[in-house]
Amino acid sequence: MNKNRLLPSLRSLILPLTLAATPLTALAWPTLTIPTNALQADAVQAFSGDALGAFDLAEISIKPVGQASATAGLTGAYTLPVTSITIDGLKVIGGKATGAGLRFERLNEETGVTEVVTLANFRIDFKSHVIHADASPRSGPPQTDAPIFKFREQTALAIKYQFPLSIRAHQTLDQLFLTLPARAIFTDGLQLNEVMSAPLEIIDFGEIRIAVDVKLRKKAVSSKPYRP
Repeated sequence: MNKNRLLPSLRSLILPLTLAATPLTALAWPTLTIPTNALQADAVQAFSGDALGAFDLAEISIKPVGQASATAGLTGAYTLPVTSITIDGLKVIGGKATGAGLRFERLNEETGVTEVVTLANFRIDFKSHVIHADASPRSGPPQTDAPIFKFREQTALAIKYQFPLSIRAHQTLDQLFLTLPARAIFTDGLQLNEVMSAPLEIIDFGEIRIAVDVKLRKKAVSSKPYRP
């Protein structure tokens, strides 16, 4: 392992961890973005049975791209490395999975063309309860940081510090429903007819399980955005 590559990420953790050891009354807590690309930090998106059934009906396939990967032992689940989290005091207000994406494909039998929509560089906003991503249809302009899913927090997420160097955050998000702009992205980008697109409005797409721990990865993942 090249330890020198891990030092910037570890140094960036020292400031918030030092602040955590200071009494709350002694300072005003800043908003901090902490890189986690060198840590064991992952988000697993597990699509619901209803979502997978709708994909099958419309003959839509899903492929992990960039730093995303299929989750071993779970059908319709994909692991995306969490590259940073943003905290305000002891509350997590945001997180990013930059460099990872999911590619949705559908063969348009009328034209013989494989239509594609790629969602990548995910950003979770815990304040608005919306997950954003860069959306790139094969035909049509890309949309940066488009709102994709609305979600519910199963439990309140709080970050846990243990001085001098420990940071943990665990959370499950469920009730994932497509936003109106996201439904348009899928409908237009994959050339879905009315029957195929109707379920997009009502389907709960599953859940996302997030785990951030202080354990180091064997190799830090990149925080460079994925571009199709």
